Amino acid sequence: MTTSSDLGRVLGIDPYILDNLNEKISERIGRSDVLQDFIDKNRSMIQKTLDVLDPTHTPAGEVREILRKKILRHEKQLIGFVSKLEGDDEFEKVVKFASEAATVKSGLFLKKEFAEKILKKRPPQNVLKYMGATSIDDLLKGQDVTEVFSALRFLESDLWMHETFEQEYSHFTADDFEEREIEIKVLGPEWQEVARKFVAKKHHNVSHLKEFGVIFLNPIAENVPGKFLRDTALFLHYFHEISFYSKLFAKYLVDKDNFSVKFKALLRGDVQEAKNLKGTEWLIVQQYLWKKDPKDPRLFVPHVNPESMHWARGERDLTYFGALEPDIDLEGWHDLDWVGGIFEEEDGSESLISFDLEDNTMTLASFMEGGRENFNYHQREAMWTKLFSEYVGGEDKMEELLIENFDKGVINFG
Repeated sequence: MTTSSDLGRVLGIDPYILDNLNEKISERIGRSDVLQDFIDKNRSMIQKTLDVLDPTHTPAGEVREILRKKILRHEKQLIGFVSKLEGDDEFEKVVKFASEAATVKSGLFLKKEFAEKILKKRPPQNVLKYMGATSIDDLLKGQDVTEVFSALRFLESDLWMHETFEQEYSHFTADDFEEREIEIKVLGPEWQEVARKFVAKKHHNVSHLKEFGVIFLNPIAENVPGKFLRDTALFLHYFHEISFYSKLFAKYLVDKDNFSVKFKALLRGDVQEAKNLKGTEWLIVQQYLWKKDPKDPRLFVPHVNPESMHWARGERDLTYFGALEPDIDLEGWHDLDWVGGIFEEEDGSESLISFDLEDNTMTLASFMEGGRENFNYHQREAMWTKLFSEYVGGEDKMEELLIENFDKGVINFG
């Protein structure tokens, strides 16, 4: 049995791939202990979380129950804490909490005036009709432009969105960006129908406009256990995602001739194909491919996912905040985003169980709604990303390499 056999099972790949990769990278970094230390830490964190003597022989059903109870208890604590904050309703209180817990606050974004300019050049007819307005000027007399922008994707056609994106995002320059605070918008009651469409499609009530540095909250309460904690973590994740892309905007603005091409690729979330990977290259995957195709071949080659980095930082903000508050025990989820193990089901089969906070809130919500879906895709992506981070010397170095190589789509150790 190879050193990486357990890890290979968690990632769903042949352990030989990990052994071969580790051998080549170890030669380049002058260390041979990274992979074994990584495997040992994963095992120890599982055991610490379950608080049992032999977690490898704990039935899968029992593990899920332990994790469900943890989520239920910690979500109840968080709801109780947030309910005591200032605010007219639960949504304003959540915004206050997220604003205080987030460790990044500002970035480089498109000036807000361009949102209005885009709308005037490409009047969104469905939005105008929905709001009973005759023109953009008429619409914006009583509406915040970022709220209008957030509604576009659910009221306008894909064709309109594509054409507008290609036409209006192809000519921005450094003068069109400015440093400012990340903004949080709670959509007003006039957007209730749009908000419901968003929540029905995305299954959460938070989203963002990364180019404008805006996070928006759809004021649709979701009372299923697990969803409050899930969406709060998502809120904090978006702060870090927006901050990361802001750094990329700043880097690409120096390359005036190619900025628009790179800028649009960032916002589209382009990912290279895996077939061209060489020996020690890691693919950069800036989206969760699993949601579209769980068998996408790019999920089974060495890759680093910046989304996992944003999640790790968002969940870290949440756990650090919890550590400072005596009534919240969220620190127990600290650094578990990448942790996962194989456990035996009652019928003798085996299942991967994720110890990531977000996967477990989603699994709990599914369970409470009568489903049986056990989510683990955040954990698998986080495990690949964490392994990459360990090889390169830590999270800060990983971010540096991501920013340096993002437009290439791969990072090479050679």
